[in-house]
Amino acid sequence: MPEITIPATDGSGSFSAYVAMPRQAMVGAVVLIQEIFGVNHAMRALSDWVADMGFVAICPDLFWRIEPGIQLTDATQGEMQQAFALMQRFDQDKGIEDLKATLDTARTLPGGNGRAGTMGFCLGGRLSFLMATRSDSDVNVSYYGVGLDGLLDEAGGIRAPLLLHIAERDQFVSATAREAILAGLDGRPGVAAHVYPGVDHAFARMGGHSWDGRAATIANGRTAELLAGVLG
Repeated sequence: MPEITIPATDGSGSFSAYVAMPRQAMVGAVVLIQEIFGVNHAMRALSDWVADMGFVAICPDLFWRIEPGIQLTDATQGEMQQAFALMQRFDQDKGIEDLKATLDTARTLPGGNGRAGTMGFCLGGRLSFLMATRSDSDVNVSYYGVGLDGLLDEAGGIRAPLLLHIAERDQFVSATAREAILAGLDGRPGVAAHVYPGVDHAFARMGGHSWDGRAATIANGRTAELLAGVLG
């Protein structure tokens, strides 16, 4: 089951999603939320890793309304410019609706137990935060989400466990923004935010320019523990 098709809830069409299945049955599902590069090799590898941890993994193509099947990297300036242009054109609210549709599908996939959460990176980390405030996802994990300081007025909607991984030297998140995020979420039940010293944005993307093995291992261990505790 490498790919499935999910109908959009607004009736405008359908979109594809990469699916990776674990060996065991009756487990929770994780909706993987892409960076600005689409459902590329890195996102598929992350989905496979989640499946190896024992969860159903599903990664939807959120740029399908702009151009289906986008698969970029951060290896060239041209690809970076294309990725940022896609992000500027991306309708965030429509993306959340597509993620809700994916979440509903994830809960019904063969081998699942009906529980499902989200895990996002960069743009996906932002959207995972919004899924925590706007959806009934069972758990949400945000890796170096961008612009979260501008979303704090929605924090009152958080009902399920939320884990944030924040890079201390994130080139896209200022120190002022980071401190605002930490202060705005401090004391909220079920919310945990960890800052990883000395690392940049995308520190957990293996093979990326900012990869940091130590920080990624610690962050991923916290993620695995939370997912296992909530999703089974």
